Amino acid sequence: MMLKQEDDDPILTTREAARLLGVAVSTAQVWMEGGALPTWKTPGGHRRVRLSAVHGLLRQREADAASAAPAGEFLPCAAPAYPVPSDEARRLRALAASRLIESAEEEVFDRLTWLASHVTECPMALLTLLSGRRQWFKSRVGLAARETPREVAFCSHTIMQDGPFVVEDAGSDPRFAANPLVTGDPHIRFYAGYPVVDANGFALGSLCVLDREPRRLRERELRALRELAAIASDEVKRRG
Repeated sequence: MMLKQEDDDPILTTREAARLLGVAVSTAQVWMEGGALPTWKTPGGHRRVRLSAVHGLLRQREADAASAAPAGEFLPCAAPAYPVPSDEARRLRALAASRLIESAEEEVFDRLTWLASHVTECPMALLTLLSGRRQWFKSRVGLAARETPREVAFCSHTIMQDGPFVVEDAGSDPRFAANPLVTGDPHIRFYAGYPVVDANGFALGSLCVLDREPRRLRERELRALRELAAIASDEVKRRG
């Protein structure tokens, strides 16, 4: 619970601040230590922050997100060159409301992509978010780029279904053989992903793994990927 104060600006613990900001405790700690939130330490070494400072950072993040988002980012494309769900307009509104696009890197998601890459022995793993125009990476392993155009995103196919979407050899798959991500850097040949959904069931993106060689996942690897995607979905739902 919030620590009682005599004024109208209560003092919060790090965990309370993280809950209000909708981020992991570790992320709130980084923001506090970096000065994004003005804090002080108690005699016991615990950081504290005023509620007004948290509200101020929330307002700043909302303003930054609004100014950074390209026009039409969360509007359906009139003539998409990629598959779209029947509820694409509602899905994009849910993505906008999540405020995940262009948000800071977070350890809670970075752990999931690292684990996905590790358990499947794939050199690349991504947690993707699909707007109307692009595929943006909330977390990534083995890939320098932060985004791709939506029309080349394998994950556009993943969000169309409840289960996994797997491409064992993109070079021989007519849907992807001419894709620039296959013919050029990073030379994707294998893809496997599960949707990441919010509290209302909208698939905002996916947790996926990729390789530069054709391959297939063993059943235990596919299940591990499914469980990690479920954890990512639970984290998104918690923030809703």
